[in-house]
Amino acid sequence: MNYILFDGPYRNNLLPFTFTRPVADIRIGILTIREKWEAHLGYTTTTITEDYLSDKFPMVEMEENILINASFLPNVELVEMVKNLEVNQAIFKGEEVIAFYTKEAQDDIDFSKLEALEFEDDILKIEHTWDIFSKNGEALQDDFDLLTKGRRSQPIPATNNVLNPENIFIEEGASLNFTTLNASTGPIYIGKNAEIMEGSIIRGPFALCEGSTVKLAAKIYGPTTVGPYSKVGGEVSNSVIFGYSNKGHDGFLGNSVLGEWCNLGADTNNSNLKNNYAEVRLWDYNTGGFARTGLQFCGLMMGDHSKCGINTMFNTGTVVGVSANIFGSGFPRNFVPSFSWGGSAGFTEYLTSKAFEVAKVVMSRRNMEFSEQDAAILSYVFEETKKYRRY
Repeated sequence: MNYILFDGPYRNNLLPFTFTRPVADIRIGILTIREKWEAHLGYTTTTITEDYLSDKFPMVEMEENILINASFLPNVELVEMVKNLEVNQAIFKGEEVIAFYTKEAQDDIDFSKLEALEFEDDILKIEHTWDIFSKNGEALQDDFDLLTKGRRSQPIPATNNVLNPENIFIEEGASLNFTTLNASTGPIYIGKNAEIMEGSIIRGPFALCEGSTVKLAAKIYGPTTVGPYSKVGGEVSNSVIFGYSNKGHDGFLGNSVLGEWCNLGADTNNSNLKNNYAEVRLWDYNTGGFARTGLQFCGLMMGDHSKCGINTMFNTGTVVGVSANIFGSGFPRNFVPSFSWGGSAGFTEYLTSKAFEVAKVVMSRRNMEFSEQDAAILSYVFEETKKYRRY
């Protein structure tokens, strides 16, 4: 069967992260949404997404296809229902389509002609950027169960202080000594060739993905995910780092999401609670204003390739776009548009020629290439976000 993940109606709610990836490639829990579906289905998937992303994330359409709304995270019951779909059947949750089986071209679908099947069980759905950290604990537990089922962890070195060792899984090549791991509040997953340095204190749920590092004496509160080939230090609470990003020094990151290729300078701190304890509002790309989150705790949302200098301070509920460079004293504004250069004293436009030079160097340090596809995507985002750069 050919499975295709499509962005669905929440794609714009998930900006700035979906400026540079389909919804399916958002990381929540241990795996990306795509990796979850592929692990459950036993098949690779392709994507229906924005035209400018389609060269890097192509769609393969065959005579018969099952299309899946990538905002919905898989579970055993849903996957079984998807696998049993017949032609011209669709699975709904209320008014929203989760998946459907069709022989029609994806532009020709008439949902009124499909047989509707209702999915009645609970399901995780990602509608907003803040869902990525607020629902991370449940997603992390689901991924932990999926990845560790029928497998045996590498032994936990005797130098570590451990609570609930049965709730800890260590992949091959991981290194950890003289740490404190408390898995009584949720699972702890340590990926292949990852390292937790001495003196670190970690309270689950927590995932350290392949090749990532927790620096000396870090303090991490779950539910937190550190994506592949990233570095974290200092204090981190209930945050998700997609991958290839660094928060390598002291400072606080809480109730936050960082994309890929981000870097936080030493002693960067974000506020996750307003002084008056009021509900946090976040920049909404749909309305061009600040939207209610319903949350009292909400920190920093930072898009891919964005960076900040030492001692940067972020206010509660700050959204930073793609490829921004922030530095200087004081608090920058709560919304920093993509390709902005500056700080609280003011911003100028960060030209793509300079941004691409940095991206090439940063990615080469991870033995990865800044491709023509990457350049084309960022060039599109640069033009698409000009309207926000009214300095």
